[in-house]
Amino acid sequence: MTTRETYSQTLARLRSAQKPAARSAPAYSRYVNRRLGRYIAAGAYQAGLTPNGVTGISAVFTFAAVALLALVPPSILSGIAVAVLLLVGYAFDSADGQLARLRGTSSPAGEWLDHMVDSLKVSAMPLALAIGFYRFDVVDRVWLLVPLVSTAVSAVLFFGMILTEQLRRQRGSASLASDEPGRPSWIRAVLVLPMDYGVLCLSFLLLGFVPLFATVYTVIVAATTLFLLAASVKWFREMTTLGAPRAAAVKE
Repeated sequence: MTTRETYSQTLARLRSAQKPAARSAPAYSRYVNRRLGRYIAAGAYQAGLTPNGVTGISAVFTFAAVALLALVPPSILSGIAVAVLLLVGYAFDSADGQLARLRGTSSPAGEWLDHMVDSLKVSAMPLALAIGFYRFDVVDRVWLLVPLVSTAVSAVLFFGMILTEQLRRQRGSASLASDEPGRPSWIRAVLVLPMDYGVLCLSFLLLGFVPLFATVYTVIVAATTLFLLAASVKWFREMTTLGAPRAAAVKE
């Protein structure tokens, strides 16, 4: 008779199979969300859920928050609801990949689905915020440019990260030194907090205090924009280096 694995045993097995986090991962994503995702992944395994099912649950929570931003007037309660829904969705987003590794069922289809959901949410969230603030007329119209800029920046940043990763794989260079697994750097983790998706989710707790929220959100968007510019230069230089050996071989 086969004994069913307990939740604690599943959790322990998941820890041993855990994919190392990049040293550059922001603090909330590394130290909080990854752990929450591990607990959820272990529970999902016990419940017999598939990684794609967990991705679907993540999408339900995330896009429920997006809908609230567009359809409900900003308030303390709506801000709390949005933040909680986004954070839960983010935790499930971390869990799907961990569950796939635990089950040994990682697949291109699962990765594709995960990335498609992520690409939609990073653009839909700021657009929903702009729609909601426009509908309920709670900020000066010029400020609506901030979430519109965020839509473009978020989409380009997400695409840039995915494309850079794929080109690295093609050239046999999986990552840069800054992205390799290693000892956590608290300084780096704190410095990149403004670009942490978890911090963005938490910022919606201030939604009921519109002027304060608008200020914090603007700082996050500005920091993310600067990060994108710096990362783009770094990535382009890396791509130039990766392409050099092949170019030399062609000339020979």
